[in-house]
Amino acid sequence: QVQLVESGGGLVQAGGSLRLSCAASGTIFSINTMGWYRQAPGKQRELVARITSGGSTTYADSVKDRFTISRDNAKNTVNLQMNILKPEDTGVYYCNRWRAYWPWGQGTQVTVSS
Repeated sequence: QVQLVESGGGLVQAGGSLRLSCAASGTIFSINTMGWYRQAPGKQRELVARITSGGSTTYADSVKDRFTISRDNAKNTVNLQMNILKPEDTGVYYCNRWRAYWPWGQGTQVTVSS
C-alpha cells in the first residue's frame, strides 16, 4: 500500500515563501513521474508542477517562475519550493503520481494572506 505524507504548509503573507515536502513509501518511487497538486476552496484539484524520473519539470502557467519542484529518489521525497506567494495560491497541496493516482494523502494547507 502506497502512502504519501505531505508537510511544510502554513500561513504566510503575500510575497513570502514556503517549502513543501512529500514522503512516499510502499512503492518504487524513482521510476514514477510525480506531481504536486492543489485544491483551492470550492475548486477542483489541479496539477501545479510535475517532475519525471529523470528530473524534467513542467509547471502550470500560474506558478511558472515562482515554484520549483525537485525530487530525491534516494529518500523517496518530492519537494515544492514556492516563492513570491500570492493569495490565489491558497489551498490544500497534495503530492501524487502523475495521472495514475495512488491513494491521496492528507495534504498540507497553504494559506497566503494579502
